[in-house]
Amino acid sequence: MKKWILFLIPGLFFGFGLVTAAAHFSPTQNATAYDSIELEPAPNYEKEFQISTQLLDTYHYRKIKLNDSLSSVILDEYINSLDNNRTYFLQSDIDRFETHRYLIDDYARRGELEHAYDIYNTFRKRFDEKMDYVRGVLVPYTYDFGLEEYYDTDRSDDPWAMDEQEQNEIWRKLVKSQVLNLKLNGKTSEKIVEILEKRYNRFEKVIHQYRSEDVFQLFMNTVAEAYDPHSNYFSPTTSERFRQSMSLSLEGIGARLQTENDFTKVVHVLPGGPAYKSGLIQEDDRIIGVAQGVDGEMEDVVGWRLDDVVKLIKGPKGTTVRLSILPAETGVNGPAKEIVLVREKIKIEDQAASSKIVPVKKNGKDYKLGIITIPSFYMDFEAYRRGDNDYNSTTKDVKKLVVGLNAEGIDGLLIDLRNNGGGSLAEAIDLTGLFIDNGPVVQIKNSLNKIEVGKTENASMVYGGPLTVLINRFSASASEIFAGAIQDYERGLVIGEQSFGKGTVQSIIDLNRFVPAAGDAEVGQLKLTLQKFYRVTGSSTQHLGVSPDISLPSAFDAEEFGESSRPSALPWDQIKETNFRESGNVPDQLVARLNESYVKRLDSDPHLIELVNETQKLRRSLDETMVSLNEAERKKQMEEADARKPAHVDTAEDTVEVDGLLELGDDIDVNDRYLREGVVILMELVAADIG
Repeated sequence: MKKWILFLIPGLFFGFGLVTAAAHFSPTQNATAYDSIELEPAPNYEKEFQISTQLLDTYHYRKIKLNDSLSSVILDEYINSLDNNRTYFLQSDIDRFETHRYLIDDYARRGELEHAYDIYNTFRKRFDEKMDYVRGVLVPYTYDFGLEEYYDTDRSDDPWAMDEQEQNEIWRKLVKSQVLNLKLNGKTSEKIVEILEKRYNRFEKVIHQYRSEDVFQLFMNTVAEAYDPHSNYFSPTTSERFRQSMSLSLEGIGARLQTENDFTKVVHVLPGGPAYKSGLIQEDDRIIGVAQGVDGEMEDVVGWRLDDVVKLIKGPKGTTVRLSILPAETGVNGPAKEIVLVREKIKIEDQAASSKIVPVKKNGKDYKLGIITIPSFYMDFEAYRRGDNDYNSTTKDVKKLVVGLNAEGIDGLLIDLRNNGGGSLAEAIDLTGLFIDNGPVVQIKNSLNKIEVGKTENASMVYGGPLTVLINRFSASASEIFAGAIQDYERGLVIGEQSFGKGTVQSIIDLNRFVPAAGDAEVGQLKLTLQKFYRVTGSSTQHLGVSPDISLPSAFDAEEFGESSRPSALPWDQIKETNFRESGNVPDQLVARLNESYVKRLDSDPHLIELVNETQKLRRSLDETMVSLNEAERKKQMEEADARKPAHVDTAEDTVEVDGLLELGDDIDVNDRYLREGVVILMELVAADIG
């Protein structure tokens, strides 16, 4: 079989930082702090700007040109990358920047970058003004916490301040909110001032260490992302970090982070890592402090750049790191919680597929259900290229697990792809071949509209029994290809949330091939979207992803968490269906019947009812951005948020009846209600297959 050496991961790991967004990088550390010299573009940047936009125009899958319309998008996104919460620029600044709105395409042809540096230098000037203001309101601070005032933590859609007085009022409320939060977390007045002074001094140091390379990367990444959100520019410094980060063994806690407003947010917990094993940190938790060892001082990290937070969290294997977090389940109004983690080496083996058997009793009869968890679609490409037949791969591991489960006499199988962000396309195709007869799995279209079909050639189906696939909003790329094929072939039942919706693949171009050498000057790399994926039915996985046959409650909207959250994402479309034959294992009539049963249990199954309640609570927490600046009201908000935390049940007592007919053994963690519901539905599928 032809091996597709392609990666389909929407966000790449380097320990726990996100590489794909150029806004998430530390500035070059060779500057004098508080340097006030205005930055200018280096001579070679002009050629890089010209060449990069020509490559994007010529080779990007979208086949769009940098024109007036795209220029307008780039201007807005560049301003947003500098001031996404609208707390620095004034409306007069935005009005002045308007002169560039339809000219960036013209600047690109000439290699002119003065506009990008002018906007950045204006930002730095406004930043310095705000730091001077903050020092004035911090020492000494005298706030009346009895007033009925509110601060919105998300100002991304608010109007720009018309003048400095209006802007200062925004900052007064911002600092007041931070003071009140620290006060309610038991900090003394002296400690509050000390923490906030350190925080803002660090802000200032970081901004003034920005070099010309950092500004160029920020602007060029904005240009690339205007074509689609997965196209990026890497500066030479970032390219080197990216190369080093691809080691299979990483030391840290195992979580992918990103910056959201002033917070560092957890967007994915890496299976096999310390965070995952501890169960103490979850997606959408916000990290607000980091401390070293069991008794080190907690370092406030609100407002820090992502790489600087990552540096604090990373460390040698066996050392301890403590995190202060705002849990997602209680939101920005909830109390902070401290957790302790021991760093480990995160190896590819820790992300390998795993299995277990869950005993189930229905109508007095015993059943065995198998569960296989697949954290990613992995493959040892180097060993494969060397011709080593013992190379590690998802498909090989899962095949062994299935053979073992079959030997135990399982009655049904659940494949858990939740939070699986993708990986090797070859593995998605080969894995599908373990569950279907030979046939097409995915269609791949390039920018020239040429379509290739990925097939399960010479595949050997190892399991033909009742099958379910569990997905969530963060199942992406290769996960969507596998789940979509299982659904299209009517081979199994897909359960959970609508998946992420990433249906594109990228390649990296070294700009050294195109930009003439200029002394010791180095040039960066361009990551381009070149292909798009389609299901065997012809439907693109872009935006839509995979819609489950049975939809479980979800707190995450596609418009906020998924491909659809990015305005520049490629559109959904459809091509001709390829030739495939449905298995008929899960026909439409059976899907309808299982949905009816699920809907009935929404009113009777206490675990399912609690899953709905937990989802609604999390949705409310994610939607809350307005915080009170009244001490009594803020304290009440924190207590209410804390009370909304889902109750954790002792898993040792987890032998539960569903409608008096079904009992699950204590292998199912009752706190993982999604998995529990997946097992309940699988058992119904098994019963239908037997009937």
